[in-house]
Amino acid sequence: MKNVVVLDKKALLEIANGEKKIDNRTNNTGRPVNKQSARQARLAKQAFYNDVNDKFQKGNHFKYNNTIYKYHAGKDGDLGCIVDGVTGFHQCNVSYIGRTKVQGYTFVMSKRVSIELDLKTLQFVD
Repeated sequence: MKNVVVLDKKALLEIANGEKKIDNRTNNTGRPVNKQSARQARLAKQAFYNDVNDKFQKGNHFKYNNTIYKYHAGKDGDLGCIVDGVTGFHQCNVSYIGRTKVQGYTFVMSKRVSIELDLKTLQFVD
């Protein structure tokens, strides 16, 4: 009769809600993860892309050509502009924000100048 386990109402509720494991496991993560697999590499790359995209859209300062800039979102979720990180002066308008790329434009002497930023290579300051 060693294998008989008597459970009270509290223990049954804990097991049903997943709070207690019946075989005394505490942190069993299952089988080990192969960090070098193609799937794990793809997931890590996607997580990195999401991270830099979130940092850009939140307005974190970033460094480009040794100058600090930040993205300023427009009202009601519209595309915004890139401003100088120190003075706050307008630098260019943003026309597209993708997963890894940002396109913008500005006018210099009545000519439209297009820019393209690669989010993967930007250095975020904060």
